[in-house]
Amino acid sequence: MKPGRYGIYGGRYVPETLMSALIELEETYERVREDPEFSSRLSWYLREYAGRETPLTYCANLSRDLGCRVYLKREDLLHGGAHKLNNTLGQALMAKFMGKRRLIAETGAGQHGVATAIAGAALGLPVEVYMGEVDTRRQALNVFRMELLGARVVPVVSGTRTLKDAINAAMRDWVANLGDTHYLLGSCVGPHPFPRIVRDFQSVIGEETRRQILEREGRLPDTVVACVGGGSNAIGIFYPFVNDDVALVGVEAGGEGLDSGRHGASLSAGSVGVFQGALSYLLQDGDGQALETHSVAAGLDHPSVGPEHAMLKDSGRVRYEAVTDAEALHAFRRLSRTEGIIPALESAHAVAYALRAADDLDKDGILVVNLSGRGDKDVADVANLHGGVA
Repeated sequence: MKPGRYGIYGGRYVPETLMSALIELEETYERVREDPEFSSRLSWYLREYAGRETPLTYCANLSRDLGCRVYLKREDLLHGGAHKLNNTLGQALMAKFMGKRRLIAETGAGQHGVATAIAGAALGLPVEVYMGEVDTRRQALNVFRMELLGARVVPVVSGTRTLKDAINAAMRDWVANLGDTHYLLGSCVGPHPFPRIVRDFQSVIGEETRRQILEREGRLPDTVVACVGGGSNAIGIFYPFVNDDVALVGVEAGGEGLDSGRHGASLSAGSVGVFQGALSYLLQDGDGQALETHSVAAGLDHPSVGPEHAMLKDSGRVRYEAVTDAEALHAFRRLSRTEGIIPALESAHAVAYALRAADDLDKDGILVVNLSGRGDKDVADVANLHGGVA
């Protein structure tokens, strides 16, 4: 396989002005991944600052109800409340090694923006975060958190005013400021080498899960489930299991149903196309323009997906399913009441699928769900949807 390619997917479909920055990033990553000083510093930040390793929690009540053994990988307990910090600490440290003096980022649900703001504050780098104007309203708490952490949040008012428009705005900023700025991309999308860098920094989730379940159960799980928007938490937990006899299931945003046209399920209902610098599955019209997407979870509201997921879908190694807004909201309430854990709406999609998948497992079957983030940010939205208490 060619570097930067996942089967036919991936690559660098970018203007010539970005090529030098991507080559610099690729060369820096190849250097730092073999550098003991970089590894030592990143390990310190992940352990002493971010709070790794995160627990693998056995859910006694849900296991009893579903008739199999259910575990949650608790990325919601990472500092900042989501898996995003694994990647932002890694990339911010890389930026320091490259001599960059400024970080820019894009965010949908706000968790990546918060994680970038945290990493910037910890490493002394100023941060600007582009965010769709629609998302700034529905994720107002995370906007305040970013500003509290010292970041400048830039509302994007073009297009649908959501995540894809924020990514376009961040790309434009990067092209104009390549000399001193690192674009800290938040998911395993975009041109090479971003998908590989993000996957590698997020693989700590799967490496820990693999070791923890072997210690607890003496064997690997039957099924691992994770939600997929761009796909960073999913590729992070899947990657260390890819060569094992473990079923891997990615859960996309089915929104109001795949037939409604109002969803974010690019793997389940999209086709192959180029989007934001890479070849992957894309929700597009007949002219190859990205379609508007919809999800109750802002972090899954994206028209494309990381190229490695596209390859894993075609090969059949990972199965991708879609869960509707209604199913995700049901899972949001059920996990909260059954286990006392409020999941992010993104993670609630994975929980919703797990409720279905449990029917295929017996009492000794082991199901692991990656709880990619906590639901504090979504509580007000869910309350509004239900006119009060969910």
